[in-house]
Amino acid sequence: MGYGYAAPADPAFESRMRGEIIAAARAMNVGGTDFSTFENSRCNPRYWTRTGGGGFELNANVTPSAAINDIFVNGQLYAFECAMAMVMILYKATINMIGEAAFNRNFTGLYLWDWNYDSNLKLITTFNRNELQPGDVVYFKNPDHDPAKPEWQGENAIMLSRDTYYGHGLGIKNATQMITSLNRERVPGSRTSAYLADEGLHPDFAYIASLGNSRLSPPISAKVNVKTAIFSRIGTKSYIVR
Repeated sequence: MGYGYAAPADPAFESRMRGEIIAAARAMNVGGTDFSTFENSRCNPRYWTRTGGGGFELNANVTPSAAINDIFVNGQLYAFECAMAMVMILYKATINMIGEAAFNRNFTGLYLWDWNYDSNLKLITTFNRNELQPGDVVYFKNPDHDPAKPEWQGENAIMLSRDTYYGHGLGIKNATQMITSLNRERVPGSRTSAYLADEGLHPDFAYIASLGNSRLSPPISAKVNVKTAIFSRIGTKSYIVR
């Protein structure tokens, strides 16, 4: 469920990065990307190679920051599901906080698929809804979704404010609107409503800040094996439609 220990964070850095996460979510909302299942995902082949499972593997001849930034510049070339969108947003915010050079040093060999993320994007899970803050990743669970539509089992979202969320595919809505949208995709006749889950994710802000300081950055290999990337999740939204 993500990285569990957090060193004390600089409140100013955390506040700025939460702002960057929110800004990246809003940018994705208007950037022209489409929602899709893994089967129908697409990416810009200049920066990414689409894998058989519908993920995106960084091309060898481009920098990680350029590839992430392209998603927000040429959004019409991309289609992906909502967990991938959350990771992309967190990467974009990280670039904006520590700079392209530090990001490229520390985030090599990117592979985007579901909740796969580079080990340097250390995420912390909280399990108390009262602790959620704008800039956190949250999850709207739809326990009685139509089994023929696994893409509607829930929605990963960025909390933009106390009652405003961005979910890739659903856009910007309040909690009631998110739940209403998911409830439309339940098993016919179901009375079990979708709901906002208690858990949330956010980066280890202190660790991310350290990556911007070359004296504190850990040594990074020239090419990270994508199979060693961290795989975490919030909620249960993971599916491949065949």
